[in-house]
Order: sequence, then C-alpha cells, then structure tokens
Amino acid sequence: MRFLIFFLLTTNLIFTQSKNAIKDILINKEYDPESFFVGATIGHDMLSKPSITDLFLSEFTYLTPANSFKQTAIHPRPGVWNWKKYDDFIDFAEKNNLILRIHGPVSPQASKWAKNDNRTKEELLKNMEDFFTELCIRLNDEKTVKWMDVVNETVLRNGDWFKEKPGDSAWENPWTQIGLNDDGFPIYIIRAFEIANKYAPNIKLVYNHNGGMEKKMWEKVMETISYLKNMGLRVDGIGWQAHIRDKNGVGLVKDDLNYLSYLIDWTHTNSMEFHVTELNYWLDNENPKSLSVQKRQVISYNNIVNTLISKKNNGVVTLNFWGLFDRKGPGDFPKNILSLYDQNGNPKQSLYSLKKSLINESTGLIFEKR
Repeated sequence: MRFLIFFLLTTNLIFTQSKNAIKDILINKEYDPESFFVGATIGHDMLSKPSITDLFLSEFTYLTPANSFKQTAIHPRPGVWNWKKYDDFIDFAEKNNLILRIHGPVSPQASKWAKNDNRTKEELLKNMEDFFTELCIRLNDEKTVKWMDVVNETVLRNGDWFKEKPGDSAWENPWTQIGLNDDGFPIYIIRAFEIANKYAPNIKLVYNHNGGMEKKMWEKVMETISYLKNMGLRVDGIGWQAHIRDKNGVGLVKDDLNYLSYLIDWTHTNSMEFHVTELNYWLDNENPKSLSVQKRQVISYNNIVNTLISKKNNGVVTLNFWGLFDRKGPGDFPKNILSLYDQNGNPKQSLYSLKKSLINESTGLIFEKR
C-alpha cells in the first residue's frame, strides 16, 4: 500500500520539469509574491560553475548563500576581516535580480579562535559585537537583501541553552558563556538583536533554529522571542532549518506535523513570518537511490510543502532547500544528504512532486507511523 501511494504521488510528474520552473509556477498560479517564497542554497564555490548557477537561476529567484556570511568566514579573530565571499554573492544577486536571505547569524558555527577554551567573556563579546555590527551596517544598504538570520541553534532538543564544550573542534556554542542576564536569557542573543535593530532597520530579522518538533525546545524559543519583543526589540520571523532526520521512517509523523501547524499559527498570530530555511533529507545506512528512500523523501517533503501552502493566506511563509544536489554526509549520520537533484545533476521525484504540489496548491498530508 505504501509503495502504491508513492507511485500515485509520482505519476505524470514529468510535465512539471522543464517548462514549469518553480519561479514560473509561483507566478502562473498567482502565489502572492510578497508572502510566499521558494528558494535554494548554493555555496560560494558554485558561483564559478555556470552549470550550477544556470540551473539555480532557471528555477529560483530566492537565494540563501551557504555559510559565507558567518563569523568564521568574515571576522574569525581580532584584526582579520574577509569580505570577498560577501561581495561575490551580493554581486551575483544584483546581476540576476535575486532576493537574499543572509545566513550569517551569531551561532555555533564559530571560528576556532572563538571556541578556544582560553577565550574570556570580554574577548568573545567584543568579537561578536564587532562582527555583527559591521555585517548589519553593510547589509542594511544592500537592495537585494530582504532577510537576515540573527541567531541560530540557541536551544537543545531538551529545552536547555546550547553551551560551550571543551576544545575547539566540537559542535558547540561558545557565545553562551558570555553569560545570562538577570532573567536567565543569554546575553549574546539579546545583544545580537539589539545590534540588528539598531544597524539593520531595513532588513527583516529572523530567529533561526534547528531540531525537529520537540515541544520543550520550541517553548524555550517562543519564550525567548516573546521576551525580546517585550523588550521592544523587533523580531520579524521564526526560521526552522528542517534537516529531516529519517532513519527508516517518514521524517515528521502526525504529531510532529500538527505541532508544525501550531508553530506556524503562533508565528502568524504574533505578527511574524515563518521560514523553512534549510530543508534537506538526512539518511542512515540505506541506498539513496532506492525506491523506498525516494518514496519517503517525497512524502516528507510534500507534508512540509503542503503545510506551508495551507498557511499562505495567513501570513508570510518561505521555503528554502539547503543545497540542490544529493551529497555525502560528514560522518556516520547522516551518511547521505538528499535534495532535489542527484549527484549527477538529474532531477529527482522530490523535485517533480514539489512542483505538482505548487501547481495544485495541495494541502493534503500523508501520515505514517515511524
């Protein structure tokens, strides 16, 4: 039965490929160009590869550059500034009339200098403030930039603050050790939003986050956003990365999808936008080309896309795919990271199915047990 559902989903999808680019579907189906966006991420190394940039430009007008605007890339330590990747992406966006979301938040993706155990709170705060102030000042005058992520990956799945770890090579958040304020909120989060509010008034500000639909985690994120807004600070949107962790099951089950719906509603009710910022599909020890994997990826993507479509009249929703192509993962899990095209650049059923959902303005969900 499950495989029958998959074949029904993918039947007659080929017509949606070459003559139905995503950017054209959004226009032809009259999606609101101010409230519904679909885009993708490419890395700086891909800007010099016309086969990749041409593919991106054939489908999308919304771009999130990969990691080229973060502290580790721009201001990894005192006295060092690197703006080439920034300039290259801005030039590419201006040349091609793209809309940018800048993924350069104060986040765990920090330099080895910042993660060094000998760093003092004062050193960390100064580096963070210097980096983020200069980034905000520059971005504020960029006509192609619509959004920027201010912070990222602040809370663990159990609801605790994400903190530092020993050494300088682990996935850690060194900024939390700057300290908590009297109300128990990390100073770096507050300072990042204070800086963005002051120096980037023209840019919409996003609180980006990872994980799944863990309630304790999102309750802490929502509490933090409410606290910032009560301080008089502007927070324009919530971002959810949506790295779908699929270990022989569909990424989000019914309870997860219901909570995603609630989270989007809460965001819109509080006059904010909802962004799916880094959608891809993380795979364990399975053949990424197998029919079972393709089926589960299609269902996982469709459930997220269709949920966003169902909310499009309530407020701004955006969808960004983190990478265009399938690729190897960094370790044991994920061993493979899947996207819209295979490693050879061939379109996959996940792309065809995405286009079909957009054309049909689909809102139906498929629930499976994990």
